[in-house]
Amino acid sequence: MFVGQPGRQTPVFKADMQYVVFNPQWVIPPTILANDALPAIQRSRSYLDRKRLKVIDSKGNEVNPAFIDWSAFSASNFPYRLQQSSGDNGALGRIKFMMPNKHVIYLHDTPAKDLFGKSARAFSSGCIRVENPLDLAELVLQDTVRWSRRNIEAALATKKTSTVNLNRRIPVFLIYLTVETEGDDLLFRKDIYGRDSMLLKALDAPAAQHKTGSCG
Repeated sequence: MFVGQPGRQTPVFKADMQYVVFNPQWVIPPTILANDALPAIQRSRSYLDRKRLKVIDSKGNEVNPAFIDWSAFSASNFPYRLQQSSGDNGALGRIKFMMPNKHVIYLHDTPAKDLFGKSARAFSSGCIRVENPLDLAELVLQDTVRWSRRNIEAALATKKTSTVNLNRRIPVFLIYLTVETEGDDLLFRKDIYGRDSMLLKALDAPAAQHKTGSCG
């Protein structure tokens, strides 16, 4: 797996995985819209073609980008959504694993398979990219008859977007550790988000002084 860049950190939280989406379409989230997509489009509409993005209105209709005054909008008043079709080259790959949460973070496949060969794994915009998504799909769907490996591959081969609800919710805990154990060994990891210094500072701070009183 790999996670968010230092500038777009993957948060620490707990949520329940509830469903899986085959051949997901990627809708550009607010942060990427504000910081990347909209400024790039305002410089050149060729960004839409390069990223294979469609402009969709509130009724679900595709809009010709040539008829939009892009300079009139910011991320806060943008009335459309930018949507990328599914596929091996799509930002989400072929599968995403949804665990609804306020951070809009989820797990998904990726076309950038080569990045899994690197020791550093902080490349995403916050979501978690999965190295072996078909293996994970088999594991979470827990249905060797309806959702065998062959049936999962068949669903992906249709190239149609479909949603499969899990038989039961699966708790997912996203935690941040820079030290862990492996057998009798203590392993130290790079503190990619610089959180250890804040933790050490908090631990070194004097304990808060509390006044004692009588109970009535």
